[in-house]
Amino acid sequence: MTGFIEIVEVGARDGLQNEKAALEVEAKIDFIYRLEACGARRIEAVSFVNERRVPQMAGAEAIMAALPHEDGRSRIGLVLNERGWDRALAAKVDEANVVVCATDGFGIRNQGASVAGQMEALAAIVARQQAEGGPPITVTFSVAFGCPFDGEVSEEQVAALARDAGALGVPEIALGDTIGVADPWTVRRRIEAVRKAAPNARLRMHFHDTRGTGLANAFASVEAGVTVLDASCGGLGGCPFAPAATGNIATEDLVYMLSRAGYETGYDMDMLIETGRWIGEKIGKAPVSSLSRAGGFPG
Repeated sequence: MTGFIEIVEVGARDGLQNEKAALEVEAKIDFIYRLEACGARRIEAVSFVNERRVPQMAGAEAIMAALPHEDGRSRIGLVLNERGWDRALAAKVDEANVVVCATDGFGIRNQGASVAGQMEALAAIVARQQAEGGPPITVTFSVAFGCPFDGEVSEEQVAALARDAGALGVPEIALGDTIGVADPWTVRRRIEAVRKAAPNARLRMHFHDTRGTGLANAFASVEAGVTVLDASCGGLGGCPFAPAATGNIATEDLVYMLSRAGYETGYDMDMLIETGRWIGEKIGKAPVSSLSRAGGFPG
C-alpha cells in the first residue's frame, strides 16, 4: 500500500482538556512546537471555550499570539458558537473547527445547546465567514457513534447533520467517536452514509480508544478511502463532560501501523514517543500508547 495519510494532531487540545493538570501557557506552546518538530502540520492548538468550565484550555489568545504564521502549518482553534468564532477571528487562527454534538443529551451538557441550536450557530458562522472573511471552517460531529446520555446514535441522525453541513458548503466533515464505542463495520457504513449525504465534503475521522477499537476503526476508515485522521500524541485525551471518556488513538501507534503498511504520514515515530513521554511527565501521567512501552520495530 502506498499513499499519504494526513494525521491531524489533537494532543494540545483534546489531549489536555480532560487532564487534572492545567499547564501554563509556556508549557503548552512548548508542546505545540515539539509536536510540529515531530511532523505535525495541522494541529489543534487551542480551544475557545469558557475557561471556567474547562480551565485546562485557558490562555488560547496568548498561545496563538506566540505562534507565528508559517506556510504549510495550520494551527486550529476549536469553536462552539459565535462567541468562540469572534475569539478565533481576533486570535487569527489558521483554521476553525466548529463542534456540533449529534445528540441533544450531549449537546446540552457539553455546550448548553440542542442539536438544532448548534446547527443554527454553525450556519451563522459559515455565513459570516463567507460574507466577512476569516479562516477556513471545518465541522466535527461529536458522539457520532454513541452518546453517554442518549445511547445509540443512528446512521440517519449523522447523515442528516452531514447533509445540512454539506449544503452550507463546509469543506471538511469529521465524525467523532467521543466515547469510544464504534466498531469497524459501523465505521464503514457511517462513512458510506455521510459520503452520500455530503458528496462534496472531505471526511475526517476522530477516534477514542476507550474500548480498545480505536486503531481497528482507523484501519476501517483508511480501507474505506478516508485520508484524514485525528490522533493525540501519547494517547492523551477525553472529554470532561463524558463519563469514563478516555484518550484518543495515539499518534505514534497510528503512525506505526500506517508506516508498516507502506503509507507516508510525515511524522517521526521516535520523536513522537519521546514527546509523549515528555508531556506525560509534565502532567504527571504516563502515556498510554503501546509504542511508549514497546517502541517501534525494527528497533
